Amino acid sequence: MDLKKYIARIKDFPAEGVDFKDVTPLLNDVEAYRYTIEEMSQFVKACGATVIVAPEARGFIFAAPVAVMTGTRLVLVRKPGKLPRKCHKVAYSLEYGNNTQEMHVGDVKENDRVVIIDDVLATGGTIKAIIEMITREKATVEGICFLADLTYLHEPEVLEGYNVKSLLSYED
Repeated sequence: MDLKKYIARIKDFPAEGVDFKDVTPLLNDVEAYRYTIEEMSQFVKACGATVIVAPEARGFIFAAPVAVMTGTRLVLVRKPGKLPRKCHKVAYSLEYGNNTQEMHVGDVKENDRVVIIDDVLATGGTIKAIIEMITREKATVEGICFLADLTYLHEPEVLEGYNVKSLLSYED
């Protein structure tokens, strides 16, 4: 299935110079969304994951149904101040600013086999922050799955050494 026809490109959003990839048309098409969830689910199963970790907010949209389909635990990564218990906190850079990610301490367990699911790989900052938090819990990242890879925003080796799957890519 050609998923690109379900992704709207919005120039200069949320800031000038950003080419935003809007996934809401994909979510509005049952077959395209189902296809996406099935493809991600196959990857999670192939990785032997015991837990899925997903960042707010669009990562949740894909990770939650994949977790249900694969019978895999789901751990949420959120922006500062959204999680009520003790958290790991990691600051990072993204294509249009800086941010911090938080994950509850103890939600990922030692020796867990993790797959990270997110909508878009841009600079890699979000994912690197998540990897750091997972590593603090002495778990392993078995795979990283994206709907789309924005190859023009990161170096080819940004996630070198990791098993990465993207359902589609943009080179400009």
